[in-house]
Amino acid sequence: MAATRNRSAGFSLLEVLLTLFIVTVGLLGLVGMQVVAQEAEAESYQRAQALVLMNDIVDRINTNRKAAICYSITTDPNSGAPHLGTAGTGKYAIGGYSCPGLATNPLAVARAQFDLQAIDGLLLGATEETAGAVRVGAMLGARACIGFDAATQTYSVAVAWQGLNPTFSPATWDALKTPAYARNCALSRFGANDAQRRIVWTTFLVANLSS
Repeated sequence: MAATRNRSAGFSLLEVLLTLFIVTVGLLGLVGMQVVAQEAEAESYQRAQALVLMNDIVDRINTNRKAAICYSITTDPNSGAPHLGTAGTGKYAIGGYSCPGLATNPLAVARAQFDLQAIDGLLLGATEETAGAVRVGAMLGARACIGFDAATQTYSVAVAWQGLNPTFSPATWDALKTPAYARNCALSRFGANDAQRRIVWTTFLVANLSS
């Protein structure tokens, strides 16, 4: 009986291997969950940054009503160009700034020029830099489109950036609910299928306090 008890004591090699397999699978699952959580956190952070920048642009325009038209740099609603922010096809030439003749207040026009330069810098991440002077204070590939619809007298502000994973193209959004200036901002700038393009946008009216 004693010999029988000794043979049945402890773990067999098969049991040890099975335990290691189960632990390994569990650890791999945990690592996968952490990766997904980090990606979701990064996506959430970029969206929060985009909303802050979008609201900042709207506030700048509302604060400088006399030259509001100067901010409407996106003249092609079908391509979302020109845009502010990351360089590429359709990038607005800050150095070649010119304001429409409708804005006649020199101080307001100068303020609009300053604001457009500041917005461009914010989209390029100028609010935060690494020790190597690399700008990291904005979203990946951040761009902004500001359009004006003369028919409705409304301004549209859209901030676009590159998401981490493909979802769907904003170009498929309902055209009746989303203005073309917003829907097509940074169109086809983030991959062939446009599924990594993210956008937050808003439309608003600028009050005319002189009337």
